[in-house]
Amino acid sequence: MDATQSGPPSTSTSTAGRPVKVCHIITGLGTGGAETMLTRLIEGRDPRRFPTTVISLMDRGQMAERLEAAGAPVETLNLNRGRPTPAALFRLRRLVEHHNPDVIHAWMYHANLGIMAGLGRPFAWNIRQCVYDLADESRGTQAVIRLGGLLSPQASAIVYNSRLSRIQHRALGYSERRDEVIPNGFDTATFRPSEEDYREVRRELGLPTATPLIGMVGRLHPIKDHPNLLAAMTIVAAEHPQARLVLVGRGLTEDNVELMDQLRALDLHDRVILLGERRDIPRITAAFDVAVLSSKSEGFPNVVGEAMACGVPAAVTDVGDAAWLLGEAGRVVPPQDSVQLARAISELLAMDEVARRQLGQKGRRRIVENFSLGAIVARYHALYARLAGVRFEAPAYAPPSATEPHAADSQALPTPQTQNASESADAEP
Repeated sequence: MDATQSGPPSTSTSTAGRPVKVCHIITGLGTGGAETMLTRLIEGRDPRRFPTTVISLMDRGQMAERLEAAGAPVETLNLNRGRPTPAALFRLRRLVEHHNPDVIHAWMYHANLGIMAGLGRPFAWNIRQCVYDLADESRGTQAVIRLGGLLSPQASAIVYNSRLSRIQHRALGYSERRDEVIPNGFDTATFRPSEEDYREVRRELGLPTATPLIGMVGRLHPIKDHPNLLAAMTIVAAEHPQARLVLVGRGLTEDNVELMDQLRALDLHDRVILLGERRDIPRITAAFDVAVLSSKSEGFPNVVGEAMACGVPAAVTDVGDAAWLLGEAGRVVPPQDSVQLARAISELLAMDEVARRQLGQKGRRRIVENFSLGAIVARYHALYARLAGVRFEAPAYAPPSATEPHAADSQALPTPQTQNASESADAEP
């Protein structure tokens, strides 16, 4: 299946034989990248062709309602983070036997190991992060990663969402026999440019319409390297005093005393807007003039693709597959270099409106043509059918419609198949 195709997945069942029952097992159902991609995958499937159940090792999180609304029952084990028990594994096995899936698909390290409770059925692992240095992980996570390498030959398939992640895990001893890269897909109907959102979000924040907004979506976590972004913002503020930085994600709220102290120490308390967790990410993203990824570690960063789909140019650190995803739709800088990050942000802000809009259009075209949700869903469906031994033909896709913003005037861009062709062919989406 070629990931350059666009459009929603077909809901026709005429392309194959019997349905394939899939059971997804995931560590939790919060609002992270893996949970979001799982939810989009289930919402985009044909429920008659791929009836689905989801088992969360922890609680229901924020995504359970969306999953159930899409017709996927959600089961929970309510485990405490990092504390699996033999009894929990027994319960997991009983749940798998009860739902009797044709294929089991695990998401993230702990679920990958928990899936061993479903042996006797084809199962796939889904690895969602890069590992630059095992020493950066907790001792428990280090042990889980190492154990995963030992057990990986037993997996029927290993799916990575980034090319770099596959390279790193192979170096850690993960089996190469049945691995592949399936990048994240993006809903370009939900994430799209919106002049209305651009104005309305500023109105809600009490800002003039002309206020330049720099934005980053990502929870407060060391790998997101917010201190790097804040240091860069002190430099940007000197050149663009009207600009405001919008931070969205868990932990990024005004009741975070430590964070507020940092902002005051940097004299940024009146230049940074903290929105915490939000459920209206598409409209907030569409309001940015420049999107930022300041991370020091990533796999395949959803937030970059979402910003691109909204027609927003981005300044990103060169981590994971961020640079490959961005292409020429923004600026790429080394991680943990606030001076270069500030320069990249300032350059994008300094562009005239027409040039910046054209750069954003280039980014949206790249997402529509290379990373549409429909094409990525079809690749997962092909994987499940193959593991279940069922015939499957990928549904036909229409080319980007001339009525879709920025699609009609698209020009040829490097595709995942042609870029960095020195890598093995099945590494490319």
